[in-house]
Amino acid sequence: MTRRLSGSAGGRPRRRVLLLLLAVLPALTLVFFTPGSAAAHGAPMQPGSRTFLCWKYSLSDTGEIKPSNPACQAALDKGGANPFYNWFSVLRSDGAGRTRGFVPDGQLCSGGNQTFTGFDLQRKDWPYTHLTSGATMTFSYNAWAAHPGWFYLYVTKDGYDPAQPLTWDDMEEQPFLTADHPPLSGQVGTVDGKYTWTGNLPSGKTGRHIIYMVWERSDSAETFYSCSDVVFDGGNGEVTVPGGSDPGDPPTDPPTGECTATHKVVSSWNGGHQAEVTVTNTGSTPMPGWMADWTLPAGQRIDSLWNGTHTVSGQEVTVHNANWNGKLAAGASTTFGYVVAGESAGDAPALRCTVH
Repeated sequence: MTRRLSGSAGGRPRRRVLLLLLAVLPALTLVFFTPGSAAAHGAPMQPGSRTFLCWKYSLSDTGEIKPSNPACQAALDKGGANPFYNWFSVLRSDGAGRTRGFVPDGQLCSGGNQTFTGFDLQRKDWPYTHLTSGATMTFSYNAWAAHPGWFYLYVTKDGYDPAQPLTWDDMEEQPFLTADHPPLSGQVGTVDGKYTWTGNLPSGKTGRHIIYMVWERSDSAETFYSCSDVVFDGGNGEVTVPGGSDPGDPPTDPPTGECTATHKVVSSWNGGHQAEVTVTNTGSTPMPGWMADWTLPAGQRIDSLWNGTHTVSGQEVTVHNANWNGKLAAGASTTFGYVVAGESAGDAPALRCTVH
C-alpha cells in the first residue's frame, strides 16, 4: 500500500463516507482543539519520538521534569512541563489523516498543536536513535489509549539539516512503510501497552534524518503526528542523548500510583449547570500528573473548563492537569470545574482517573 504525502487519505470509501457525514452535519459534532483525546493516545517508542525520549530522559526520581539534554530543556522553557507528561498527546482532533497543506511548515513535529511547539525547535541536539539503512526492524508505538488505525512512516530527503525548520519539502512524498491496524500488546494506559509491526528501514540513507509517523484512526478524524530523530550509521536502536544522561543506564521508571475523580454539581439552571471534579491521589507515592475522562450524556456540551486542559470528541471528554496542579502528594487533591450547556444535570457521570 502506498500513499502520497498530501491532504488526501485516499482509497478508503468507508472513511470518505464518515468525512462526508461530518461535513454535512457539523452541528452534531463538537470538537475542542486542545491536547489529549478521550479515545486514543500514543507516540512512537522505537524509534522514540522527541516527546517520548524527552519525557523518558527528563523524568526525575521524584516525578519532576528535569532535563539534562539542552534540546529537551529548550522545549521545557518554551512550553512548560505539561507537554512532557502528555508526551502521548501530539494530535489533531480534526486531522482526518491530512498532512501536507494541513500541518504548517515548521510545525510538523507538533502537528500544528500549539501545546507542543517546543518540540518544533530546529536543533541538532535532540535525543536520537542509531539505525541501519535498509535493515529489518521491529517498530513500536505506545498505546496509552488504544484505537484502530493506520500508521504511515516517512523519512526526510537526503541533505536534511536539523538546524533548519522542518518543512514538507524536506520529506519524501511516499511512506517507506505502512502498518495497517497492527496488533496490540501489553497493558493499555501504561508504557508497556503498544502496537508493534516489522518492516524494512529506507535504504540508501546515511547520517541524520527524521522518521515522521502519522497515526490515522479508522474510527474518527483524530490523527497523531510525531518526529523521531535518527542517524543511519549501522546502529541497532541504541539511543544517544546529547549532553544528557547515559542511555546505557535506563532512567528510573515513572512513579506508579492510583487516583480517583469525583463529580458534583455546583449550581444548575434551565439549560445548563456548573460542575466541579475533585482529583485525589489515593496512592502511597507522589504522582506527576493525572488524566480524567468520561462520557457526556446526549444533548450536553461543555461551554468552558478551567484548572485543566481538555478535549471533546463527540460526547467523549478528556481532561489533563494544568501545568501547576498535576503533581500531587499521597492523599492530596485538586479540582477543576466546567460549565455544561444542554439538558439537566441528571445522574453524575462515571469518571475514570489515570496517573501519568
